[in-house]
Amino acid sequence: MDIDLVFILSTAVKIILFTFVISLLMVAYATYAERRVSAIIQDRVGPNRTGIPLTLFGGKKDWHFFGLIQPIADGVKNLLKEDFTPAHVRKFFFWIAPALTLIPAFLCLAVIPFGSSVTLPTGDEIKLVIADIDIGPLFVFAIASLSVYGITIAGWASNNKYSFLGGVRSTAQMISYEIAMGLSIIPVLMVYGHLNLNNIVQYQAENGWLLLPLWKDGVFGFYLQNLLLWIPMFISFVIFLTAVFAETNRMPFDLPECETELVGGYHTEYSSMKFAMFFMGEYCAMIVGSALVVTLFFGGWAVGIPAVDSAISEMAWGGIIHLLVFLVKVVAFIVTFIWVRWTVPRFKFDQLMKLGWVIFFELAVVNIVIAALILFYVK
Repeated sequence: MDIDLVFILSTAVKIILFTFVISLLMVAYATYAERRVSAIIQDRVGPNRTGIPLTLFGGKKDWHFFGLIQPIADGVKNLLKEDFTPAHVRKFFFWIAPALTLIPAFLCLAVIPFGSSVTLPTGDEIKLVIADIDIGPLFVFAIASLSVYGITIAGWASNNKYSFLGGVRSTAQMISYEIAMGLSIIPVLMVYGHLNLNNIVQYQAENGWLLLPLWKDGVFGFYLQNLLLWIPMFISFVIFLTAVFAETNRMPFDLPECETELVGGYHTEYSSMKFAMFFMGEYCAMIVGSALVVTLFFGGWAVGIPAVDSAISEMAWGGIIHLLVFLVKVVAFIVTFIWVRWTVPRFKFDQLMKLGWVIFFELAVVNIVIAALILFYVK
């Protein structure tokens, strides 16, 4: 098959599969998981009734199936609700703001390696990443930071003091944590030596996960370099993961939308699908953040045992196994996000500013120096 045709068709299939199938399903069922996990934490039942109403078609009993149809019902509800636009808003910006929040989150999925590769019957090898570029983390940071414009515009365009305060908070919050987030992965990239996310995962497939470095060139052992570097890598992980919570406006950093102070923050005036787009953007950003954490620190699609990963890679469809491994890791972090939201209280705004500028910024800079000294010593 002509190489250009293979590239075009495979890219189209990957866009549909990763963006419109896997990601949208994960967004939908992340909301279900959120409600079920929060119910368990608060000793409630949670959604468990929504299913297929067989009694409407002459059946004797409805099929509830643990309420797994609830996300579909929520989606239909948002589609059918009245798309109300208040008269006092700035309409053009009011309409475009939800898209500016949702689109960057989906664009970031383009550089995330969901698996290794698959070999077609024609002999063509297809990498399970939409865009295999050499600046993966920088692309994610650049595109993900655009979502704050959507939140800020939504707050300003709503002509509502609570919405405006939510938008301003989001801007100040973004400036405070994104610097520490960027600095936190510099030691990680110093270890890897490049910015290609697929190569980063391949490095971990051969040498163990960054936070579980029990191999070197495929040989098991406790190596001095790995043991020394584990400390700055763990510090980078803590800073990066905390910054991802702030990036996604999740508890304890959901200050732009906190109900107790700002009613609903920047989306107070929104309803129907416009509100749903903000909702989807938050959950998609959570998925992207989880995927990036898994890719940088926990081996991405790699199992973590070089011999096993090598055997899987030699299979024609081994990339599908790696895809499943990657999704299991991402789901584990999504559950962690949900667990933290329903366990940890919300920060005060001054505490968030202090955490970003006084603690994490300085700690990230010191961590770069520590990692550089260790690398200089061991190499």
